[in-house]
Amino acid sequence: MAVATVAARFGLPCVVYMGQTDIERQSPNVFRMRLLGAEVRPVISGTATLKDAMNEALRDWVANVEDTFYIIGTVAGPHPYPAMVRDFQSIIGREVREQMMAAEGRLPDTLVACIGGGSNAMGLFYPFLDDTPVSIYGVEAAGRGLDVPNGHCASLNGGRPGVLHGNRTYLLQDDDGQILDGHSISAGLDYPGIGPEHSWLRDTGRVTYVAATDREALDAFQICTRLEGIIPALEPSHALAYVAKLAPSLPPSNLLVMNMCGRGDKDIFAVAGHLGMEI
Repeated sequence: MAVATVAARFGLPCVVYMGQTDIERQSPNVFRMRLLGAEVRPVISGTATLKDAMNEALRDWVANVEDTFYIIGTVAGPHPYPAMVRDFQSIIGREVREQMMAAEGRLPDTLVACIGGGSNAMGLFYPFLDDTPVSIYGVEAAGRGLDVPNGHCASLNGGRPGVLHGNRTYLLQDDDGQILDGHSISAGLDYPGIGPEHSWLRDTGRVTYVAATDREALDAFQICTRLEGIIPALEPSHALAYVAKLAPSLPPSNLLVMNMCGRGDKDIFAVAGHLGMEI
């Protein structure tokens, strides 16, 4: 959406590769992109999700590098994209830091964000990495369960190091190094890898990486909507699900910040289908 908007503003052609599965479950965003003049090209290979769309976008880029600029919205892929996206997204964490100091006079105690490729999470986490008293949690997509083969997209909780899309990171893969399909109810978390900096933060122990299932995310989606009047995207619904587990164990004085990184209007048709409701 952001790329299509900027391309429309400056009169640039814009091609968006998107898995056919994601086109169907995020139809409102697809309609908006097409209204803005972008060409949305369906990708039907593999599971027809984010991994496969990235494959096709990278193939297009290397074949037309003279007149094409490749844009990815997450902290994965070849250098310098993980660093570029992290730096752009870090406005999230910088604003949290400033606003918390203004409101409370101190830093937050706990940060929580969902993780697919990991851009929104890195944007929140990065300005606080040197503040060791701040506890940080990244929430992966446990899908149908971490013990279900190809049933999740939690590469940090169920993967091992490998190379995909130009970066070495934790991946869901078989014994021969072939990438597994994985699964998540959320299009933005349906990726069998993770940004390489998250892999480093996992190995160093600076960030704790946990996971939430499809069912837990759906429950959190509904609770947030009914109690707060805020319809969250399915991606941050995973983070909300973990907050519901974590918060009761924290003292009342604990300042917890969760990154509500997307709105749910793009997911309402998919959610309705999972809940057996008609729109």
